[in-house]
Amino acid sequence: MDVRQSIHTEHAKQLDTAGLRREFLIEKIFEADNYTLTYSHIDRIIIGGVMPVQQSVTIGAEVGKQLGVSYFLERRELGVINIGGPGLIEVDGKTWEIGHQEALYVGQGAQSVVFRSSETSQPAKFYYNSAPAHTRYPDKKITLEEAVKATLGDAATSNRRTINKFIVPDVLPTCQLTMGLTRLDDGNLWNTMPCHTHERRMQVYFYLDMAEESAVFHMMGQPQETRHLLVHNEQAVISPSWSIHAGVGTQRYTFIWGMVGENQVFDDMDHVSISALR
Repeated sequence: MDVRQSIHTEHAKQLDTAGLRREFLIEKIFEADNYTLTYSHIDRIIIGGVMPVQQSVTIGAEVGKQLGVSYFLERRELGVINIGGPGLIEVDGKTWEIGHQEALYVGQGAQSVVFRSSETSQPAKFYYNSAPAHTRYPDKKITLEEAVKATLGDAATSNRRTINKFIVPDVLPTCQLTMGLTRLDDGNLWNTMPCHTHERRMQVYFYLDMAEESAVFHMMGQPQETRHLLVHNEQAVISPSWSIHAGVGTQRYTFIWGMVGENQVFDDMDHVSISALR
């Protein structure tokens, strides 16, 4: 378990490139036949990936022990989006087929969660977020067609994109976790610009669908004290509530966003004009 502490804005201002990457960037999400797990003190979110190839993978009792509970989801809910080949997720004996760019919500209290790939030649890549939960809501699979869609931006400002809201109140109930996938149109490079913060929620961005020699310059920091992280394919950024979160790529890309905090209102944003950024 990789543990990331909360960080004060005054401390963040003093960090160099290596320090920013150490505190906010998760460089490796997927590892063959294993899971990765990063535990952030910011709203107690857990971020990671599961990539079963030759064998099934379980996030086992050892994680529960590290969390001070009997099993991983004893007091947590889980959201999963598959960005790889077709796979299977077995939750307490019930098996869900989760295809490419399909999602599964697993409610609090599930004791056994097992991940498998349908084909070893095309392994599934299950990206997940987990948040503390106070009650159990039903498990639910969400296809790309069932996700709530919104197309925003304009080619003239290079930010035309389609937001696919998988785990949001309009689709299913959860305790606090929301997740979705945003794909930029061809020839568009910017996400979430003009940018915003949301004091009431934190967010994690997971960048994917990128060529090996492409990158995203992820903008972060307070609006008057901006910094950037250079992010490559299948890497994630932890974004505190006080930080902007936006990015510009050397080529188009896709990203998965996950949020936890006080509310689940997608449009609850504190907008920042471009002229106000420093």
